[in-house]
Amino acid sequence: IKNTACGHPNFQHRGLNKKLYRCLQQGQQQCQTSSPDTLDPNDETTDTEDNEEEDLGVLDDQRSIIIHLLSQLKLGMDLTRVVLPTFILEKRSLLEMYANFMSHPDMFLSITSGCTPEERIIRFVEYYLTAFHEGRKGAVAKKPYNPILGENFHCSWYVPQDHVRPLRTTSCNGPNSAPTATSNIPRSSQKGVDGSSTRNSDCYRVRFVAEQVSHHPPVSGFYCECKEKRMCVNTHVWTKSKFMGMSVGVSMVGEGVLYLLDHDEEYVFTLPCAYARSILTVPWVELGGKVTINCAKSGYSAAVTFHTKPFYGGKVHRVTAEVKHNQTGNIVCKAQGEWNGMLEFIYNNGENKVIDTSKLPVIKKKIRPVEKQGQYESQHLWQHVTASLKAGNMDEATEHKHCLEERQRSEGKKRATTKTPWKPKYFIKEGEGWVYHKPLWKAH
Repeated sequence: IKNTACGHPNFQHRGLNKKLYRCLQQGQQQCQTSSPDTLDPNDETTDTEDNEEEDLGVLDDQRSIIIHLLSQLKLGMDLTRVVLPTFILEKRSLLEMYANFMSHPDMFLSITSGCTPEERIIRFVEYYLTAFHEGRKGAVAKKPYNPILGENFHCSWYVPQDHVRPLRTTSCNGPNSAPTATSNIPRSSQKGVDGSSTRNSDCYRVRFVAEQVSHHPPVSGFYCECKEKRMCVNTHVWTKSKFMGMSVGVSMVGEGVLYLLDHDEEYVFTLPCAYARSILTVPWVELGGKVTINCAKSGYSAAVTFHTKPFYGGKVHRVTAEVKHNQTGNIVCKAQGEWNGMLEFIYNNGENKVIDTSKLPVIKKKIRPVEKQGQYESQHLWQHVTASLKAGNMDEATEHKHCLEERQRSEGKKRATTKTPWKPKYFIKEGEGWVYHKPLWKAH
């Protein structure tokens, strides 16, 4: 972003201290560069960041701040523009949290290896239900950083080919089977997985990019692809939060589409709502609501329900799902359990399987070091806020956060003055959604 007014002298008269003013001046230079168009995978190293949150709950001095904040809110009030205290922040951006939902890329890649449409949608449901637990860090609910407009996040995973194996034993000679077409595509020859720096030609590379494409409303776009397996997923999400008394509810408005190019299939899916409960004591996260997965070509669909805990009794984190063939109404798979615990899948052939999400192997993402990142990449952008939070210096973290917020407001005013519309770097507006500018389905 060029010609920004980050360092405008009027900021000195807004109650900002000298340290924050210097931060804004530095931001003026930082705004001159953004992420490069092409990223070198050889720059990526295994992400060693451990953002597990300490399960301390809300301290007494923090509780008084929250009570004061709650006294000013009304039930159902939109919290999008409400400034929340820094101590509830999670030390990572929302864009990076979306990437962490991909922590089981081996299961993701196994979807397209399914021999029949039935098996592929079942594999997608199995992957979908096991994806959410890794997106959460720690038992205490904390809030990821709100991405600023233009913020982006890049990472990748390297998945050993022998890790991508069938989840069920099925013959691929049936009438609805479709052969895979990956043999004529060169395999990845980049770094290995789980910290290995050795080049490994036996790995698939899964690439992820996310960008904050809108500020009001706050909309994120994220895209993930594996060229070798000829599959990708494109998602846009508007996070709409509201006050619910002793809880905060976040609706994930939008949808995603999984593209399996070898089968010419598209799976349209939605996302559940999230709730931060018990915000005055030990906040915890709950998912709730009904989501759908639908493939128009194959005629298969899935209905997934994330059950919120009843006021009295009942289990937490419960989820149920049904996969059916729409034309016949036959239910081909049922699932039940906890999205962050044990999940049981029962298939129409009488087989069943139990997955313990807490014991699933996690493949660490690869990410470029902060010093090699563009100025608007998440970890680089928020590095000073993160460092201050880790050091327990909430005042300093608030200053750095305020700096970024003021910078964003200043840039918005500059665009309004010059009547310059905002143009995202990686995503294009199509209808009501946002689509990655170079998707795999347009390249093949």
